[in-house]
Amino acid sequence: MKFTMVAAAALVSSLALAGCSTPQDANAARGAVIGGTSGAIIGGLLSGRPAGALAGGAIGAASGAVLGAASTPRPLPPLAGPPGPPCLRWGYDAYGEPVCLKIARY
Repeated sequence: MKFTMVAAAALVSSLALAGCSTPQDANAARGAVIGGTSGAIIGGLLSGRPAGALAGGAIGAASGAVLGAASTPRPLPPLAGPPGPPCLRWGYDAYGEPVCLKIARY
């Protein structure tokens, strides 16, 4: 009986992780699993009761999902195309940004 419960829990958690389509979703799911497991262990050890393990697991899963999703790095910008002709003379616009004033012609 105990083995079937463990196998069912493993199957359900693997199905939940299989639906992650973006890096943010995947990091949130990983954070929830890690936080929930850690919270359940710590809550169970500190309280000595199953209710403490359940509360610790719930709090750990929620905070792990939030922190996992928030820690996703931003995607890199797409690479630019080939460089254009070089600029011979630079100037500045009204906002102080550099602007090419004279482009080399080939």
